[in-house]
Order: sequence, then C-alpha cells, then structure tokens
Amino acid sequence: MDFLRRLVGRAQRLPPDQASTAPLDPRKIPGGLIEELRKHVTTGAAQSIGKERQKNDDALLVFSGSSESIERLPDFGLYCVADGLGGYEHGATASAVAVRSLARSLTQGAILDLLATEQEDENDAFEELVTHAIQQANRDVRAKAEGGATTLTTALLAGSQIIIGHVGDSRAYLVNNAGMEQLTRDHSLVHQLVETGTITEEEAESHPQRNVLWNAMGKSIDIKVDTHLIDKPEEAYLLLCTDGLWGVVTDEEIHAIIYEALNPQMACDALITAANAGGGPDNVTVVMVHFPD
Repeated sequence: MDFLRRLVGRAQRLPPDQASTAPLDPRKIPGGLIEELRKHVTTGAAQSIGKERQKNDDALLVFSGSSESIERLPDFGLYCVADGLGGYEHGATASAVAVRSLARSLTQGAILDLLATEQEDENDAFEELVTHAIQQANRDVRAKAEGGATTLTTALLAGSQIIIGHVGDSRAYLVNNAGMEQLTRDHSLVHQLVETGTITEEEAESHPQRNVLWNAMGKSIDIKVDTHLIDKPEEAYLLLCTDGLWGVVTDEEIHAIIYEALNPQMACDALITAANAGGGPDNVTVVMVHFPD
C-alpha cells in the first residue's frame, strides 16, 4: 500500500517537460473563459420519419464554426433543411443531393473566404453566392435524382449577417421573446390563393391542394430562388423546419416549447415529439441556432 501511495504521488508531480491529459477541475477553470464560450452560437438538430410514412425523404445539414484567439473570427455557419417530395420517385435522393451540393458550393465560395487571413468585406456578394449555390444544387438534383424533387431552405451565417435562401415550402423563422416571424414565403399553390385573397388562412389549412408546390428543386431548370439578408440577432433563435413540423404544431406551441427547453438540442427533440404527438403525418426535420446576447 505504501508503494502505491508513493507511485501515485510521483505521477502527480510530473517533470516540467511532460503534461497531464487528466480532465481539468471545473473549479479551477477561469470564469472568463466560460463567459467567452457563452458568446458563441449554439445549435441543435433532430429528425423523425413520423408516424405514417414508410421512408424518410427529409435531409438536414448543420455546419458551425467559432474561434477564440488574439485575432477573433466572427462565428460562421451553414444550416439547411430539405424535404423530398413524396409524390416523386426519388424524393429522398433529391433532398440529399440538394444539401450536399449546396454545402459544397458555399464552403468553397463563402466559408473559406470567411476563414481567410485577410478578409474583405464581401457581405453584399454572399447573397449572390447563395443564389448561385441553390441554382447549382437544382442542376445537380436534375442530373443525379432524375424524376425527384425537393424543397430547400438554408441560412448562411457570415459575420454580422444571415443570408436566407429558399425554394419550396420548408420554412425559416426568427424566434424571440416577442414571438415568431416567418422569414420565408411558401411556394405553394394554396399560398398564392391566400395572397390574392381567393381563400383565407383558415381555409388554406384544410385545402386539398395545400401541399402542391409551384416551385421546387428539380422540377424545372429555371427555379425561383428567394434570398434576403437579416442582421444577426441577439438573444434569439433561428428555426429551420419542414412542413412536418409547421403543418402539425402551431406557432404558439412551437414558441412555448423553444422557451421551455434548456438548450437548442433539447428544443429540437421536444418539437419532434410534439409533431409526432399530433399524429406525425409526415417526416419531420428541425434545425435550430441560438444567438446569445
């Protein structure tokens, strides 16, 4: 026993040219470091096949980065959701191809620029990059998922701005204490009827063509891409989701679930549970980004 005590004591007194990989004592971690880490964005993501579907046609992508050094870089990230159209033979392939193609284009065209040693202020060009990346993704879907189609909603976090890109009826929301703001416009036939005053929002909820899209990735070589910029918010959430969530769970319920959760991942898990509790008629995909104060 005395030998073991001496051995342990010797191991605790490491020579100056060696280092221990033992976990740090939380009581000895500088409080300032913890506060710095809380300044960065945090994310969550979750997905479910739902209660009624036999396969999953949804896809998601979450790519975030942050840096702490003498030359601090702003947080950056790319977030995507896509919903392969169930009425098309290759919907699952279409959604997978769309998010991969978009990620490849924007990593090369935007993310790498944000990591450059000498950065130029090119925020105005990022919106154009997102448009071109979605158009390229559409060409890839048509080439690699023939007969397939998909929605695509993405958010590129670039410095102090967020660039939203959108095709179809997946959605992006800005969520804060005041409520939820939908940042995207549904490219559905029913939404067009609502915009023209032909039917009401209440009638749209039960309309037999509520899931019919006039604009989707893969359906046409000339798709309409919606893009716009917003300033990076403070103490708010960015929510991307497919219609398996927003078509089942109300905005009020979504807002309450987010603010009852302890972190973005727990919020995403709870939103999936709520969608399935509501019948789970479709695949459900949720991506959430929290922006601290």
